[in-house]
Amino acid sequence: MASANTSGSEENFSCCICLDVFNRPVSTPCGHNFCKTCITKTWDEQVNFKCPLCNKAFKRRPDLRINTLLSELAAQFQTSIRVKDQLCVKPGEVPCDVCTGTQLKAVKSCLVCLISYCQTHLEPHQRVEILKKHRLVEPMDRLEDRMCKKHNQLLELFCRTDQVSVCQFCKETDHKSHPVVPLKEEYEVKTAQLGKIEAEVQQMIHERLNYIQEIIDTVNRSKADADREIADGVQILTALKRCIEKCQDDLNQMVKEKLKSTEKQAEHLIKELEQEIEDLTNRSSDVKQLSHTEDHLHFLQAFRSLKDPPPTRDWTTVEVRPPSYVGTLRRSLDQLEETLNMEMKKLRDAELKRVQQYEVDVTLDPDTAHPCLILSEDGKQVHDGGGRKKLPDNPKRFRLGRCVHTRQSFSGRFYFEVQVKDRTGWGLGVARESINRKDWIILTPETGYWTLYFNKDVLVFNDHHAVRLPPRAELQKVGVFVDYDEGLVSFYDVEARVHIYSATGCTFSEPLYPFLCPCNNDYKGNNSAPMVISPVNQTDQDICLIVK
Repeated sequence: MASANTSGSEENFSCCICLDVFNRPVSTPCGHNFCKTCITKTWDEQVNFKCPLCNKAFKRRPDLRINTLLSELAAQFQTSIRVKDQLCVKPGEVPCDVCTGTQLKAVKSCLVCLISYCQTHLEPHQRVEILKKHRLVEPMDRLEDRMCKKHNQLLELFCRTDQVSVCQFCKETDHKSHPVVPLKEEYEVKTAQLGKIEAEVQQMIHERLNYIQEIIDTVNRSKADADREIADGVQILTALKRCIEKCQDDLNQMVKEKLKSTEKQAEHLIKELEQEIEDLTNRSSDVKQLSHTEDHLHFLQAFRSLKDPPPTRDWTTVEVRPPSYVGTLRRSLDQLEETLNMEMKKLRDAELKRVQQYEVDVTLDPDTAHPCLILSEDGKQVHDGGGRKKLPDNPKRFRLGRCVHTRQSFSGRFYFEVQVKDRTGWGLGVARESINRKDWIILTPETGYWTLYFNKDVLVFNDHHAVRLPPRAELQKVGVFVDYDEGLVSFYDVEARVHIYSATGCTFSEPLYPFLCPCNNDYKGNNSAPMVISPVNQTDQDICLIVK
């Protein structure tokens, strides 16, 4: 009878106060059941004792006794719930294909029926003779995918030649000559490989995280550079603005002072002239008055005083000359130009220090040197030796042009300096990797060369049309800066700390090599001084770092 009652719904075995399965259920005189703890607590908080379900009032607090039958039924029901919960399929487990509603966990899969069964629905396979012959295996999901479509057998082997899962019949037929192993064995091999793949994936993730950080760092550096550039620009342009305003104020003051001096002189002369006019007017009045007198004695006495005119200036020699403003504006502009030159010098100095931060250590590659060139042992110097040496015809060697490039190639930003002191001819710059080293060619960007060339006081940048540059007296050391991504090649007079020329809008698609062309010596032995790859002046570098 107890077993029959356990099939009831959960609400038949639930306390209406705690809404849970009865725990030590008791019955009230009105026939309703509650957990003993629930009803006791409820009545402890009330003055009148009522049934929480039907509100029937009791004159006195009823004596409560455990409902033994209901207690047993509730315990059985709770046990059945726990069992059902344990049998219900959980994530990752194989569900019973027969269960409707709540699916229970499968305990076996049938390779004939291609169905997975829970313990209840497996019962016919354990009882019916014909079903007992079916092959039962541990629960498997997607059974149809685990069966060989050709032989309708379980795929429990692996062909290493074709890298596919096979059944026993496949092994004896289509894959007879192939190495075939159990799935578990191949699983262990692939699992080991999976660890390697995971390590490689993690390494790739790590590399990409590093790339992201590099990009973020680059953006941050670019922002810092931009902020510094704006700050420097504001500082310099503000100073120039103040200088222009001061120049304008000085010019205005100078002109006004000249005008004021002229006006003061004119005012003084006008006053003097007005005074003389006043004196002469008075004399004119005296003359008119005397001309009307008939007293001979008085006339003669007064005429004596009028005979001599009052002292006056000779105004024929007096003039007010307007001030000359010729040269005033020019002198102001000269002063402004001097200030601008000072600021430009500071700017050029700061620019050179900034590019010097990208100094690279380079050495000349003897395998590329023209046979007439002589290199120092440390690969830092080169000059024309005159005679042509017998050297291996290396594919990278310059055969006609007296050139040599470095062992190192670069992209990104880089800077190097070359001493050209006491030389009458030279060329230097950068070249791409695929340049023609065997024939006579014009060293231009079209042929892969970005070259500054000097010959007897003539300084040019070799482009499609040579760009002739202002001659630089006593040019001793040249700095070369390349910004690969920006397509920029710049040349500097290091000693004078002056920018010489910049090639912009360049297109680079290969690594770039610094290269030197010492040119040949003349018959008098001129141009024999070596070209020297020099380190950046350490003092300047320190200052540069402090400024940065």
